[in-house]
Amino acid sequence: MPLIPAVPENHSHVLAEFDCLDPLLSALRLDSGRLKCTSVAVSRKWLALGTSAGGLHLIQREGWKQRLILTHKEGSITQVVCCPHDEDFIAVATSQGLVVVWELQLERRGRPERVSVSWEHRGNNITALCWDTSTLRVFAGDSGGKVSFLRAGSSKLGKGSAFVIFPVQTVTTVDSRVVQLGYQDGRLLVSSMSRCYLCDTEREKFWRVGNKERDGEYGACFFPQNRGLLVGQPPLLYCARPGSRIWEASFNGEVLSTHQFKQLLACPPLPLITYSNEPNYNPEQRTPQSVAFPKLLYFGDQNLLTWTDSAIYIFTPQNGQVLLWTEIKDVADVAVYRSELFCLHGSGRLSHLSLLSAERCVERLLRRESWTHAAAVCCLFQHAVTTSRARKSIPIDRLEHLKCQLSSSTHPELIGQLEEVIAKLEPLDSASSSRRSSISSHESFNVLDCGIYRVISRRGSQSDEETSSLINQSMSEEERLKEFSFVQEEDQVDHDPQSTERMEADRSEQGLQFHLPLSFRPKPPRIALQAVKDSVSSFVKKTTEKINTLQMNSELWQRPEFRESGQAEMSASTTPYSEETENEVYDELSNTEADMQELRSATERAMSQIQDPLVLLDPACLGEALLEWLPVLERILRPADVEPAAATDSNLDGSGEERWDYLNLCSEQQGEPSEDAKVEKKESPGLGEEETPCDDQQKLDSIENVTSGSPPEPVRVASPKAVPPDLLANLTELATLYTELSCFTNQIEALGCTTFLRRYFFLLDQKRVRRMCLLCYQEQPEMKSSFTEAMIEHTQSSKVVEVIQRGDLLKSLRSLRELQPWGAPSLLAHLHRLYDKHGEAAVRSFSQFYPTVTPADVMAMAQQSHFLAYLDNLVLSRTEEHRLSFLQSLLEPESLRQEWLELALTHDAPQRCDTLTPDGQPRWHSHCFSWGYGRLLSLLIRLPADFTSKQKMAETCRSHGYWTGYLCLCSELQRRTEAFSTICRLDDISLLVEPDGVEPKNLDEWKLLIRLSQQCSSGADSQQGTDVNGSRWSNGSVDCEGKISPESLTLMLARTAGPDRALSVLEECDVQLVLSAQSKLVCELLRVAEKRQRAIIQTMLERCDRFLWSQHA
Repeated sequence: MPLIPAVPENHSHVLAEFDCLDPLLSALRLDSGRLKCTSVAVSRKWLALGTSAGGLHLIQREGWKQRLILTHKEGSITQVVCCPHDEDFIAVATSQGLVVVWELQLERRGRPERVSVSWEHRGNNITALCWDTSTLRVFAGDSGGKVSFLRAGSSKLGKGSAFVIFPVQTVTTVDSRVVQLGYQDGRLLVSSMSRCYLCDTEREKFWRVGNKERDGEYGACFFPQNRGLLVGQPPLLYCARPGSRIWEASFNGEVLSTHQFKQLLACPPLPLITYSNEPNYNPEQRTPQSVAFPKLLYFGDQNLLTWTDSAIYIFTPQNGQVLLWTEIKDVADVAVYRSELFCLHGSGRLSHLSLLSAERCVERLLRRESWTHAAAVCCLFQHAVTTSRARKSIPIDRLEHLKCQLSSSTHPELIGQLEEVIAKLEPLDSASSSRRSSISSHESFNVLDCGIYRVISRRGSQSDEETSSLINQSMSEEERLKEFSFVQEEDQVDHDPQSTERMEADRSEQGLQFHLPLSFRPKPPRIALQAVKDSVSSFVKKTTEKINTLQMNSELWQRPEFRESGQAEMSASTTPYSEETENEVYDELSNTEADMQELRSATERAMSQIQDPLVLLDPACLGEALLEWLPVLERILRPADVEPAAATDSNLDGSGEERWDYLNLCSEQQGEPSEDAKVEKKESPGLGEEETPCDDQQKLDSIENVTSGSPPEPVRVASPKAVPPDLLANLTELATLYTELSCFTNQIEALGCTTFLRRYFFLLDQKRVRRMCLLCYQEQPEMKSSFTEAMIEHTQSSKVVEVIQRGDLLKSLRSLRELQPWGAPSLLAHLHRLYDKHGEAAVRSFSQFYPTVTPADVMAMAQQSHFLAYLDNLVLSRTEEHRLSFLQSLLEPESLRQEWLELALTHDAPQRCDTLTPDGQPRWHSHCFSWGYGRLLSLLIRLPADFTSKQKMAETCRSHGYWTGYLCLCSELQRRTEAFSTICRLDDISLLVEPDGVEPKNLDEWKLLIRLSQQCSSGADSQQGTDVNGSRWSNGSVDCEGKISPESLTLMLARTAGPDRALSVLEECDVQLVLSAQSKLVCELLRVAEKRQRAIIQTMLERCDRFLWSQHA
């Protein structure tokens, strides 16, 4: 692959194609020669495709799912445009000159309907469509220069709305073919073959933009100024001119300046970043281009987009520069939404392109694992990738990972160029710079022939300690000498550093030589054992010589009485030590192979047994199979601190005694809290009252800890011995199965599930254990806490932990987002740290990690009040139309609805004494209290449920005094009498108005309501003297405007059924009521308005009748 040239520094953006829409067109059968796509439109929600057969396909952009097909028999689809302010409407133009406005009615789940049709352009080709930005009005222009508008009727306004207002009108007729239309703030922009016209549609005024004519297809568009200091300024106009020029004009049509792009387009085109082909950039300059821009579109962030049949151009007109131009073949039409564009080709193929900055493009390519393309873009845009700003989206470690993914055999030049780019990277800030320099000062590395990176750590560095700890775990001979580890660590400070470095280098060579599984270098077992024996022999000799040089330092011994004896014994035992240790290591290696073989046999036997469905589905048989396997696992992989190891340390002179003294001292320090732990374990079984299988296991774990006389075992996240990968997979399956069986059943009593989890966590499937803990955390909290403790220990080495410990919540969340893709158990461990650090503030931010972290995880982690804050944020993060369905999806099981409802009613809620009287009736105006989780309560109540659940929810709302929800549930349950009684006691007439209230449907309900209001009026008057939230006071007297009384109800009925009918209903209720002067005046005005309304309706009907007869004639 040749070297990739770098683009000039004035280019920072690129067009990229990440999605292939060919499968979508193939599924719609638009890839054949007979049927193809002829027009395209895009909005926030829809991708609309018009076809040559007259069909309009509406594809939901989220998931690219086809939702609707609208058919037209009036010819092929030539123009499609989506309504910008109401996505329920879409306008279509056909080849026969028909304009149709469709109302999709998706919110009401109805069938799409043609709400307006116009034949104003019959016989002409419609060349442009444009929506009004505020009303349901569509402008259309045709090849004859005629411009009209079609007012879209809506079923929301009634079936006769579009007919009465005469929906089709001609705006103007220009001198030539209409090329493009635009509408902004009451003004229509018409671009024809010769001029641009600006029309004030409200005042019906027209004027030309500029004085010079043109001849050809040239577009024009509005350019909103809605950023920075320009907010509130009227939009500008941009009109294309010949010779790659564009006019900039004011909102009144006055030409302000001319932008000349001919010379600027002499720069080479930027490559299109596609999923299929590698980018190819030719840095040679082009000749100046004289281009006619057929259409102009406002695009992205203050950009201007245009195209020809062979290229796409994007300008930044405010500074008169070319952002980019890219060669794309056979472009027929382009539809844009924000920074995305859909390009329709002449062949009917469709491309989905995105305008991205170079660093964002690299980030997207890395997510898709397009390693070659990502590296090529890094080399192309070196000036953008190397800046410190790019570190937010492309950290240095991701570029290092990218370099490792490239093959040195196929892309050597690309790897070399990428290394040069990495060398030029600027750090994000000074902290990251110092961190990088610290790492480089402590470590260096070289690459072995086998491909392994060998890290050479300097003295005293953190990586040196980590390498030493890894070798200590993997080398059995150092485990036998670990009593001298503390001596060597202190000697690094007090003794010769050069000798220490030589010793560490020898240890590293020995570890790399025999403790890495090199599959490409196989050896017979006997030769391998002999090599290990020789290695151990040389290591022991060197270590013994080092010990002899260290034994003179008396400060390294913990107890003074062993100084003299220790020196004598060590000098006496130096000679036979090496030979004995060699034999022991040789025997131990043989025993380790035998143990692993035995464990493999037991594991394969258990796996073969559970393959039988009769065993797998029978808990008793499954438990027997696992109990046969468990003793072998315990004997081989049980930790050394649980099962005493062989006393092989007596040969190490006095150091063995010192080691035991050191361990005894540690055990004495650990023994102090063991008594408290023992008491807690004895008291814990008394907390639960019901006995379940999980409770039995909890008691079993507690009994084990009490009888052992020690605190719970430490969680072990690493295996004490090296386990082959194939064996580890089977061990993980069996260990996880054992944990699940011991937790959910009573079949296994050999080892409690909590103890097993802590002892063999390194064998368990973390995702399955997480699900198990979620199911049983209420009955067995120790299981959940042990799993959390294990995951926290397992993720301790993550770089996010350091950020979380600093206490900055925003930086911690940003670091977690950079870890994508997340693993649920690991992410939960970090969220536990955040919750312990920040409490409720952290929980409120957990909604951004859904669905990796579910509400069940947060419920098990946080307090109830904190969980409610998380749930409220999670639900409100969805759009209004999706919140109800989203909340329904979270209810697993359905019983959570009632549980969450009670939680929301008991937290951040008013006191019951403020909403309920002592006899359980509603207090006056108590529905006006604010509820902290009122929006969540409203959604929970509106969720679909069975009749019994709704009744239970209604009683819960009544018992807590949540009257708004209670009225809503009474309306659903048809308990209208109870609802009216509650409204009368609350004494608020606004509760009788829908949609939030319960409105009477017939005269019988009005009569019932009037009687109830008369009964409750005395009780309400007695409560008005109490100042509660929502009470209305004005100059010491109660404002009666919103109160419920027979008089106010009569006036309300008069507005609905007429004053005469209302007064007759009042008489039927035997209510003696003398209307006030104001009420009498209202009734008279209603009578006059009713007569006037009838007269107006009669006049409109007569005019419509005359109009129909005139059209018929």
